[in-house]
Amino acid sequence: MLDATTATYRIVIADDHPLFRGALREAVTGLGVRLAIAEAGSFAEMSDLIGAGPDVDLVLLDLAMPGVKGFSGLMYLRAQYPGVPVVIVSATEDVDVIRRCFEFGASGFIPKTLGTEAMREAVRLVLDGGTYVPADVDLAANSDSEGARLVARLASLTPQQVRVLMMLSEGLLNKQIAYELTVSEATVKAHVSAILTKLGVDSRTQAVIAASKIAAEGWPGQALNG
Repeated sequence: MLDATTATYRIVIADDHPLFRGALREAVTGLGVRLAIAEAGSFAEMSDLIGAGPDVDLVLLDLAMPGVKGFSGLMYLRAQYPGVPVVIVSATEDVDVIRRCFEFGASGFIPKTLGTEAMREAVRLVLDGGTYVPADVDLAANSDSEGARLVARLASLTPQQVRVLMMLSEGLLNKQIAYELTVSEATVKAHVSAILTKLGVDSRTQAVIAASKIAAEGWPGQALNG
């Protein structure tokens, strides 16, 4: 049960729409516990916030915001901060996308159409150590074994390898990736080599294609709509 007396729960709300961040803030402030809420409008802001104090109790993450495509933000968080629960909050209600979120380690999925009270209870459940799955979603249905194997390979990437793969999907060259990550080109080449090995592919293009099979709507290509 949530501790309403002494504990302060640190929550990061990551969404590029200020109005929806406000709606999420309203939902969680009704939990009746002490909260420290931080807001981020981009992947970079979210990373800086969590990196500055990794004792975060929950991240509410939009699937689509600047710096994130498809499941890349979720993949990064699960690799970098495996102990921090992540709840996806998204406008998409595609069942396959929702299932993939849980395969990548999400602790919950909240459709943006959900009412404030229902959102609040979903957050309460996850903070209590549970998992929130929308009532109309069957996670076991239509299991795709090939897709699950690819998810497992992608989930084996380190946080830096996830970031490199994100940048590969944007068409960046090694020297551009090295500049963005403030590392050497040799380091980037080593990451790319490791990515190819882990995904079981032979080229950068094949690595991006493999990742795109997980979410044709979102990564790479056109981002998921919120």
